[in-house]
Amino acid sequence: MHLETFAHGHSPLHRLDPRGKLAAALAFSLLLALGQAWAMLWTGLGVSLAAVLTARLRPWEVLKRLLAVNAFMAMLWVLLPWQVVESPGWLGLGLAVNPHGLDLALVITLKGNALALALMALVATSPINQVFHALAHWRAPQKLLQIFFFFYRYLHVLHREYHRLDWGLKVRGFVPGSNWHTYRTYAHLLGMLLVRSYDRAERVYQAMLCRGFDGTYWVLDHFAWQRRDTIFCAGWLGMLLGLLLLGKAGL
Repeated sequence: MHLETFAHGHSPLHRLDPRGKLAAALAFSLLLALGQAWAMLWTGLGVSLAAVLTARLRPWEVLKRLLAVNAFMAMLWVLLPWQVVESPGWLGLGLAVNPHGLDLALVITLKGNALALALMALVATSPINQVFHALAHWRAPQKLLQIFFFFYRYLHVLHREYHRLDWGLKVRGFVPGSNWHTYRTYAHLLGMLLVRSYDRAERVYQAMLCRGFDGTYWVLDHFAWQRRDTIFCAGWLGMLLGLLLLGKAGL
């Protein structure tokens, strides 16, 4: 599935224990999200880029995901850099450049891109099942694990069901347009998709109960922590301390 585009490879990051990568991604995300110093943010972006290069991710796939992230950032750049003034202002619209808004837009852009790159390099380089497995080892809430697991497991089932309904519409000569008939048809399609999803969920749940499911996410095998994982975590911790010092310096 497209959610595992980066999951299989032979880079050093692909060979690391997912538990260490999850911990590294969480610590980096928290530190960068709370940071405000420019040196810290730019360095964090550089670290994320270096991680992506180390993971040897396909550039076009990385770029596609960054475009999705920056589509939201573009709206911030349209809205944040302006402030309302009493004078005619820019082009007579009563607007003036807001330096604080410019800084805020740049801060959010740097953080968003750095975190997206870091997550691609650290979390996306492990298969989804291994990520769930690592979360179970870190004692994540069982209900949250179940929600994530079943969402991933049955996402393609819902996608296939949607295409089946869509093909049914096309076979009957449906041509979408900007009219009430189209809106009503798509509303019915979404309603049927929800009903069939609920139906499928009930059948799956009953089948699981028949097999003894009691709400526990059982871990049947375990990861093997190796020397390279210790070296990676120690190096990553040193990098985080360096970022923290840059943040404290306020550069």
